[in-house]
Amino acid sequence: MRCILVILDGIGDRGQECFGGKTPLHEAYTPNLDYLSSLGMNGLFHTMLQGIPMSSETAHFIIFGYELEEFPGRGYIEAKGKGILVSEKDVAILCHLCSVDHKSNNLILTWGRPDIPYKESMELKTSIESFETDKIKIQLISANSIDGFLILSGNVTAAISDSDPIYEGRPVMEILPTFQKRTSLSSKKTAAALNNYLIWCHQTLSNHQINKSRISHNLPPVNALVTQRAGKRRQLTPFIEKWGMRGLSISSGAIYWGLCEELGMDTTKVKDTGNVEEDLKYRLRYAKDARDYDFIHVHTKMPDEAGHTKNPRYKKEVIEAVDRAMSVAVNEIIADKEILLVVTADHSTASSGTMIHTGETVPLAMVGKYVRRDEVGYFNEIACAKGSLGVLKGRELMCMILNFLDRAKMQGLMDTPLDQPYYPGNYKPLKL
Repeated sequence: MRCILVILDGIGDRGQECFGGKTPLHEAYTPNLDYLSSLGMNGLFHTMLQGIPMSSETAHFIIFGYELEEFPGRGYIEAKGKGILVSEKDVAILCHLCSVDHKSNNLILTWGRPDIPYKESMELKTSIESFETDKIKIQLISANSIDGFLILSGNVTAAISDSDPIYEGRPVMEILPTFQKRTSLSSKKTAAALNNYLIWCHQTLSNHQINKSRISHNLPPVNALVTQRAGKRRQLTPFIEKWGMRGLSISSGAIYWGLCEELGMDTTKVKDTGNVEEDLKYRLRYAKDARDYDFIHVHTKMPDEAGHTKNPRYKKEVIEAVDRAMSVAVNEIIADKEILLVVTADHSTASSGTMIHTGETVPLAMVGKYVRRDEVGYFNEIACAKGSLGVLKGRELMCMILNFLDRAKMQGLMDTPLDQPYYPGNYKPLKL
């Protein structure tokens, strides 16, 4: 048997006033998702603890059965997904241009993600692309528009805090060593080097001719750089060794490509064309035909993107497009009894309020020949709570997938020196 895991990114939500307290998923017309729920075993899922908002990259890392403490950091995995060379000793950090104002000797964020011409953003980034202090080199590599990556080399560490306050009206933050590494010399030096660089960036950008011209035309200057999510390569157990399955990810987005490549999974890099239904249909059919793999991760970012617009009605429309795409699962995938279909999300994305992601559980449905069939008939955050799976957390999802693939190893058996969760393992035959 093989598993197709469909991640409907950010499909969970809060109750919305415009829907009488229902979530966009609960309000949406979703006959295909509902039908899948009626055939299978349902529940709720959270990658950590209820109430903790998860990022997509850390949630996926845990979904794939790894511990949060092992996570290399988004800066590193996204750089890897973009094809940027980051050595084992380097640190990669996400960064982007922004607008700030001075107040009480602080830099106050006034425009978090400025919309400026591409040529201007490239010229501004070029002016601050290289910096060195205290034997630490900082290189700015442009991504798209105002975004980029900082690659730090020297005696550097990823155990540092962010500088991006995210919310406008708040001061840019001083970068500090993380609490656990507060006495580490490398953490102190890395933080100090970055703080010096960010001050230099502000001074350089403020004096740039582009910003002088913007001010003369009554436009806000794009005069600072902010950072977040430092990352550094870590030694991780490959997915196939950890779970005994050859993995494939069908996804758009550098963080998924970089993460899956780091875990030794193959990736099929697809694009979001704007046609939510057809994009997901293509990915589902690709997964159905990927018979060389035991575990296929199918991902769509669209419910999450819709949630970030803070428009619940628009998110509902996107969910309904996702559901139309799930007709492929209903009509073409579940007929194959050698497929375990799992449908869930990585986290909730609220379409109202100020939070980026929120900490509610997400619905989960599993359809396959070995699952118990419960009495749930709808796929949403309320109906799935009545399902026989209960609330799954963290790596329990991967354990249940192994279980329903008929591959889980009974506790206590040792066919290999390392106690793996799957059976049979890659054991050594006894020779005569």
